[in-house]
Amino acid sequence: MIEVGQISGSLRKRLIITLIGGGAVLAVLIYLIVRTYATQIAQQGQDSILGASVTSILDAANLRKGDIEIDFPYASFSMLKTASDDRIFYAIYQDDKFLSGYERLAKMNPKTGTGSTFGNTIFKGANVRLASASRTLVGEGLRTELSITVAQTRDSLNGTLNRIGQNVALFGAGFFLLVIILAFWATSAAIAPLARLTSSITRRGPHDLSPVISPVPREMAPLVFSLNKLMGRLDQSLTRSEDFIAEAAHRVRTPLATVRSYAEAMLQRVEKEENRRAMRSMIRAVDESSRAAGQLLDHAMITFRVDNLDRRTVNLSELVTDLVIRLTPIAEMRDVQIKLEAGEAIQVSADVILIQNAIRNLIDNALKYAPQESVVDIVIVANPRPEISIKDEGTGFPNEEMHILANRFERGSNSESITGSGLGLTIAQDVAEAHGGRLSLSNQVKGGACVTFSF
Repeated sequence: MIEVGQISGSLRKRLIITLIGGGAVLAVLIYLIVRTYATQIAQQGQDSILGASVTSILDAANLRKGDIEIDFPYASFSMLKTASDDRIFYAIYQDDKFLSGYERLAKMNPKTGTGSTFGNTIFKGANVRLASASRTLVGEGLRTELSITVAQTRDSLNGTLNRIGQNVALFGAGFFLLVIILAFWATSAAIAPLARLTSSITRRGPHDLSPVISPVPREMAPLVFSLNKLMGRLDQSLTRSEDFIAEAAHRVRTPLATVRSYAEAMLQRVEKEENRRAMRSMIRAVDESSRAAGQLLDHAMITFRVDNLDRRTVNLSELVTDLVIRLTPIAEMRDVQIKLEAGEAIQVSADVILIQNAIRNLIDNALKYAPQESVVDIVIVANPRPEISIKDEGTGFPNEEMHILANRFERGSNSESITGSGLGLTIAQDVAEAHGGRLSLSNQVKGGACVTFSF
């Protein structure tokens, strides 16, 4: 399981929440601004009509023989008519003395010649809008000030404002819904380059450490630059590791082979039995060391190649036949016969080096565990899929340990007296899985182990 660092939320979720939150605040601000502006416009309209009504009444006032006469124009009140049949109130004052109308209607005390003065109050249980204006009348030796207040209930205005508020609220809800849709779209568009970069890197094999050259947004350039530098350092490290493995294989195997050849030559010259036993033990130890070193290096090489296979069309029958020819001298030294049943040529797409290593290790294992004067059978079939079965006549696999024998450095309980490192089956299994196949272990009914390498 691949581990990642501490995860602190989702970038996509943060962007969506930020955009939607900003959209919600903007929708509320739009509602408040439009509602406030609409209230001001509607109020200005009502004030204009109230002011015009007051002015028309003042213009109709006359001072005759010390008395004030007012002939109310029809338009002074008719212009205040609304669909809601708002109620209209008025009050007339002469020098702060009530003359006519509704006496309890608040007086605004307007200044003469300054136009109408407006205000709000509650009259007869209703919210009303007031407009007051004054005019100085001059007559025969008389100068007096006439003040008129006209009030109108706000039912129609409030209804208009409520309708405007509902429409603005619907507009705000639509705007907010649009913001949500745009937030998801914008977030997907913003995350898409990062997702493409992630997908591009995920599809690469472990050995594909070439720089990322696909175009990315300016904000991601530092990340890609750092990633390319990291992959460059990893490429250098892997190259050095592969060179080290190749060099180690040469430097380990060659001296061991030299030591073994000298030990065999010395064994022929030694006459004392105890010295001969010591030399045989030495040769055995060298063989064990050589085999372990070789398999360790093979396993390391396979680890580097399995994710970056050099696939070619391979004649499986010819490949196994060549391996059998090379291993026949070893089999003859152990009095074991190798029998190959290959049939027709079987073509597979595979990494030749890995397949050779895997099959060689399986045949070598069979030769080690096969008793003297026995046969190792190798059968290659093409259907239903290419398979290589290697069977020996030894003791077989311990049934209770069969599920772990392909693990690294795992050896069966029946292998204590046999040279080995516990990597042969591991190498074969890794190669099989790299080619999309599997390695199967079983025991034959008549006795002996059977290993099946399938593609």
